[in-house]
Amino acid sequence: MAKRDFYEILGVAKGASDDDIKKAYRKLAMKYHPDRNQGDKAKEAEEKFKEAKEAYEMLSDPKKRAAYDQYGHAGVDPNMGGGAGGGFGGGGFADAFGDIFGDIFGQGGGRRGGGPQVYRGSDLSYAMEITLEEAAAGKDTQIRIPSWDECDVCHGSGAKPGTSAKTCPTCNGSGTVHMRQGFFSVQQSCPHCQGTGKIIPEPCTSCHGQGKVKKTKTLEVKIPAGINEGMRIRSAGNGEPGTNGGPPGDLYIEIRIKQHDIFERDGDDLHCNVPVPLTTAALGGSIEVPTLGGKAEIDIPEGTQHGKTFRLRGKGIKGIRSSYPGDLYCHIVVETPVKLTEHQRKLLKELDESFRKGGEKHSPTSKSWTDRVKNIFK
Repeated sequence: MAKRDFYEILGVAKGASDDDIKKAYRKLAMKYHPDRNQGDKAKEAEEKFKEAKEAYEMLSDPKKRAAYDQYGHAGVDPNMGGGAGGGFGGGGFADAFGDIFGDIFGQGGGRRGGGPQVYRGSDLSYAMEITLEEAAAGKDTQIRIPSWDECDVCHGSGAKPGTSAKTCPTCNGSGTVHMRQGFFSVQQSCPHCQGTGKIIPEPCTSCHGQGKVKKTKTLEVKIPAGINEGMRIRSAGNGEPGTNGGPPGDLYIEIRIKQHDIFERDGDDLHCNVPVPLTTAALGGSIEVPTLGGKAEIDIPEGTQHGKTFRLRGKGIKGIRSSYPGDLYCHIVVETPVKLTEHQRKLLKELDESFRKGGEKHSPTSKSWTDRVKNIFK
């Protein structure tokens, strides 16, 4: 079958400009792309897509177009000795298809305008350990973190004084190279210059060609009152510097709270165990308990049992997003006397005998437990 005229395929006049040819091809490629044509029309669309691709590949190359205009298909068919050559290595086709690929799949095609690629710097993480009191009240503090400053010797150029960076011969200063397979074109950072577009024949001996040196800097950090374990504070722009003029990353300060000797935190609430002498638990009385803000008193009723919990409202922590502070829960731990003297032992034995004579009224919990045990073995 005789080939159709390339200009006719693209729907342009023989004297059409390069821009008109490119626009016509993009329109056809988007219309007949295999990913947009499935089912019964897939085969027909694929043929038209290949036909438009071949037409554009020939007409986008000035030498091939001139040979085609003069000799027709014979001028671009390698089997007929036209000399212009076929294949799909033409840069014009790859560039145009890169644009079309982005239009079809929403990937923006290739980066245009040349020049090295710009990358944002990486974020950094810093773990800060604070006390429970500091978490509750907040604090202003300072931290020292690693940073990068411009090299004083080469003033940021990376080149040895008296020399300068050269344009990368691999990517011609663009910072990127294209890998082609068939009619696909994949762009990636240049492996020779790592995307900078420049190479440094004689690197600065101070910074080893980086143009920057690692130092430390001090940052002021404000820890808000009520912050909790695992929360992070963002310090904008204090991460790693960007590449090729890109913006720096951020620094995230992650809070770690030291274990407290007395309190355990549960959200905005605090919990603590309060040891109470056996006699106080039996007879009742008043005891002092600690809070983050000082001391408080609890009235222990007569006959208070081990594990009894007393709630002190508002004695917890006011969280960052809370309107009111949490509560303090005091869990009673009845303390059994140890290292008794003979006199104390005698008194306790007399007391025990008195309890036994009094019957079950002195130990209601033991009576209830004994009854439950008996029910198990019935």
